[in-house]
Amino acid sequence: MAETLIKLENVWKTFKLGETDLSILKGVNLEIQSGSFSTIMGPSGSGKSTLMYLLGLLDMPSQGKVYFQGQDISGFSDDKLADVRGKKIGFIFQQFDLLQNLTALENVMLPMIFQGVPENKRKEKAKQLLESVNLGHRINHKPSEMSGGEQQRIAIARSLVNNPEILIADEPTGNLDSTTGKTVMEILTKLHNPPVGGQKKTIVVVTHDPNIAQYSQNVIHIQDGQIVSNHFQDKDVLWAK
Repeated sequence: MAETLIKLENVWKTFKLGETDLSILKGVNLEIQSGSFSTIMGPSGSGKSTLMYLLGLLDMPSQGKVYFQGQDISGFSDDKLADVRGKKIGFIFQQFDLLQNLTALENVMLPMIFQGVPENKRKEKAKQLLESVNLGHRINHKPSEMSGGEQQRIAIARSLVNNPEILIADEPTGNLDSTTGKTVMEILTKLHNPPVGGQKKTIVVVTHDPNIAQYSQNVIHIQDGQIVSNHFQDKDVLWAK
């Protein structure tokens, strides 16, 4: 039985707007199992981005508990939270968030600097990861010289440099055409279901696109700050189509 990687227990997230308290999340209970592929869906303003920030340990709840690998993160210092994020969570964003003055290789190498990886090893691993997303021939090109799909593949390679436990993707296909978006989702699918001997990644995709749900095992719908459905599907059957 898979162990729980991240658990949210009666989580609320409330912001103060003048004299008014605005609750974005309202008593959310959710478990992300190690090795699972989950899609979080909901309309704009539903709370899915706020939920993503909590799952990625980028924010803390106003009430309730968040557990990462069984540990209550409310006891973590800022340094401890940053360390866990740097080593165990990979992020992929809709806007790619690449540094425009760096090459593809340099963008992928960057997170390893903060983990103290020697330069020769940084370069070697970055090359391998770019080759794994079919960009080995573009390593010396800057983002401005590349298509949106290529930039998102750089971002995926960068998210993998520290061999994270989980990848969290926020609208990873939002700025891409349908064909390029399909390529990006196939890369994520391969990371979740690698060839024999590969490491299976836990993946959470936040999206408003219902087509993305077909790639995942667990489809979570959020509306008005509450999870209104959480169902599992046989992904092997979907892949066979």
